[in-house]
Amino acid sequence: MRLSEFGEKEIVNITNGCRYGDLIDAELLFEERTAKIRAILVPEYKGRLFFSGNINFIQMPWDSIKKIGEDIIIVETEL
Repeated sequence: MRLSEFGEKEIVNITNGCRYGDLIDAELLFEERTAKIRAILVPEYKGRLFFSGNINFIQMPWDSIKKIGEDIIIVETEL
């Protein structure tokens, strides 16, 4: 699967049932030496409706991904 195909998949945490938006809104953190994906940086909006220019990110380890389906990416993490 190509990275471009991940864009519109929604990220859901099965530990707490939280939805973290679509992967297209996230950033990927790469291992500098090996170029492997290390983590997903998901924007933390905390209920804000409008962009304030100050976004915090939640770092989800790439290993926390349990399943990548047609429409959803399921992660398991204690965030």
